[in-house]
Amino acid sequence: MEFNHNTFISPFTWRYGSEAMRQLWSEQHKRHLMRRVWVALATAQHQAGLVTAAQLADLQQHVDDVDIERALAIEQETRHDVMAEIRAFAEQCPVGGGIIHLGATSADITDNVDVLRLREAAVLLRDQLAELLLTLADRIEATADLPTMAHTHIQPAEPTTLGYRFAVYAQDLLEDYRALGDLMANLRGKGLKGAVGTQAAYDELLHDSAMSAAEMEAAAMQLLDLPYFPIATQTYTRQQDLRVQQVLAGIAASLHKFALDFRILQSPPFGEWAEPFGQKQVGSSAMPFKRNPINTENICSLARYVASLPAVAWENASQAILERSLDDSANRRIFQAEAFLAMDEMLRRATRLVRQMGVDEEAIARNMATYGPFAATERVLMALVKAGASRQEAHEWIRACSLAAWAALRQGQSNPLADLLAAHGEIGRFLSEGEIRPLLDATAHTGTAAARARQLAQMIRQIV
Repeated sequence: MEFNHNTFISPFTWRYGSEAMRQLWSEQHKRHLMRRVWVALATAQHQAGLVTAAQLADLQQHVDDVDIERALAIEQETRHDVMAEIRAFAEQCPVGGGIIHLGATSADITDNVDVLRLREAAVLLRDQLAELLLTLADRIEATADLPTMAHTHIQPAEPTTLGYRFAVYAQDLLEDYRALGDLMANLRGKGLKGAVGTQAAYDELLHDSAMSAAEMEAAAMQLLDLPYFPIATQTYTRQQDLRVQQVLAGIAASLHKFALDFRILQSPPFGEWAEPFGQKQVGSSAMPFKRNPINTENICSLARYVASLPAVAWENASQAILERSLDDSANRRIFQAEAFLAMDEMLRRATRLVRQMGVDEEAIARNMATYGPFAATERVLMALVKAGASRQEAHEWIRACSLAAWAALRQGQSNPLADLLAAHGEIGRFLSEGEIRPLLDATAHTGTAAARARQLAQMIRQIV
């Protein structure tokens, strides 16, 4: 079989995901891992006296000689991919080929291979997530004191600092990092339990041996360095697949929030952030002036896809009829690989964005000057009450001045709020113009944000 651009190939084959992640989910790597499981089983059976040293050596000698073309040709006849791989392996092993898969069922091989690959892919994602977190820590520390307008309901609210905003994203991703670590620590294979999980075939094979089926299973799985479930049917519980997809969907949610915020802050009305834009990069085929946020839009798009996958895994877990049904097989071949490839792409893009993004401090200062005085009216309110005014009456005085200032801004005028407050007769009874104007400087009204952002950056460095 030859795959090129003359036929359908997945975008994950060439457009999205790293070469390292693609290799982990490649057919070559899967079949090599299948042979490793067969060799581990044969090694344990050799210890039990079922397999000779010569037979085991023959299998070990050919464990790396994967021949996909031959296996696919056999599969055309057998219509069974595992049986085809067994025969392709056996053809290469004239001494040991006859004992491959002794006592096993297909899922004894494929389910353990799936978890080996899940674990490898999770390690790669964890490393990428760590890199993103450390890059965010750098940004947090560099911008911890830089005041910027915060927004609630996509409306100007009070000031925050840019470092604190980065810390919001980093805190979510740090929790995702912990969740991914917990997942990795608890990933388990099926073990070697046979057709319905009872180990009946292995138990019968080992009847005259000094080794029990449980001991044989433990020996083989130790060679694979893979913990395993004590209870399984023909497969490991598909609840594990659901947990994997839920963790990945959680990371996707964190990245989507970051990317969506980035898209908003990059839009010209805000103009505070910018994606890196190459000298020859094209933003639109129709509008030459466009600088579309292609990286953050890509992250949001892939994140939505990953967010949809737990539903498929849920169906598989909840509808695993009795000891086994094969209606999960086809979709698992797709979503397990694609979920990790999509996450791989999102994490790498997000890291590049955080590292290379543009921050327009003039635009940040301009937005602070425009909207900051509204946020600082809380300081005026507190000062009025301290000077003896009624909080409720003072709130109404400030609200009236604020509405008039908003009307002026909508007409394209500069913000007149300070002048309106200073000229207000009731306010003037308690505060002078010289006291009001400094209070409307919102840049210092960021509370403990900078200190707590730095603390989070230090925590990231300690944990990651």
